[in-house]
Amino acid sequence: MAGKRILIVDDERFFIEPVKRLLESLGYDVFEAYDGISGLSKAREVKPDLIMLDLMLPGMNGYQVCRLLKFDEQFRDIPVIIVSAKDSDRDREVGTQSGAELYLVKPLDYQTFPAEIEALL
Repeated sequence: MAGKRILIVDDERFFIEPVKRLLESLGYDVFEAYDGISGLSKAREVKPDLIMLDLMLPGMNGYQVCRLLKFDEQFRDIPVIIVSAKDSDRDREVGTQSGAELYLVKPLDYQTFPAEIEALL
């Protein structure tokens, strides 16, 4: 999947850094943003092929960011993976209603999540 762009939107650098290193080692170009508003801005700037999105973000939560992306014709078809520590059925349901294609729970399983990303791309 060389050359595919992935945007990670998460306010915790200790989450982003190992995920970024792994994805870059697999040939992806990885970009990062640390809050919802800058995530939207970065999406417009880099036009990612996939977005990994935390729920608990400063300024604008992940559900709101996902909805805004999915209402925008330019980003509607970009797969969004919500990656959150929240693991309730209700959180998953709202994630789906927001337009996310996949909901993963932190901590990520580094053995399986690259295949899940590849399947969406």
